[in-house]
Amino acid sequence: MSAQDEQFPGAAAPEPAAPSADDGMTWWYRWLCRIAGVIGGMSCAIAGLWNCVTINPLNIAAGVWMMLNAFVLFLCEAPFCCQFIEFANAVSARADKLRAWQKAAFYCGMAVFPVMLSLTLTTLFGNAIAFATGVLYGLSALGKKGDAISYARIHQQQKQMDEEKLTGTLEGQAL
Repeated sequence: MSAQDEQFPGAAAPEPAAPSADDGMTWWYRWLCRIAGVIGGMSCAIAGLWNCVTINPLNIAAGVWMMLNAFVLFLCEAPFCCQFIEFANAVSARADKLRAWQKAAFYCGMAVFPVMLSLTLTTLFGNAIAFATGVLYGLSALGKKGDAISYARIHQQQKQMDEEKLTGTLEGQAL
């Protein structure tokens, strides 16, 4: 800490902002998504490297894309794995500010592209967990499920309205 920072403690570098609490994700679901992203990155890296050991140019292109997917997943979900890259924390902070549906679309799109390039078991299995990470973020974008009491109350209100409509039409026919 420099002398200037000691004189003005509020002037120190700002800490990275925590993810917003209004995104609807619980702490364990957020960690589940992060762990799935890291495992998806590892599977993409291993399958991408294996896919590059061939003479087919489309397989090589798909393998390179899969390794790029792995790098992006590590960069966004686990920046501590990329400490040797100066901009890793900045990219991770920007990725944390994205909404869940944006991450879902990005991760699923990244995972589908190599499969479209070269449809092999290696690309399918290598991108499956990365795609699942996008699906997990997409499910979190849908929001929380309502409780049973609210659904029962709504169902009861609809039932009462249907009965009132039915009795109203029967009384109208009787006249």
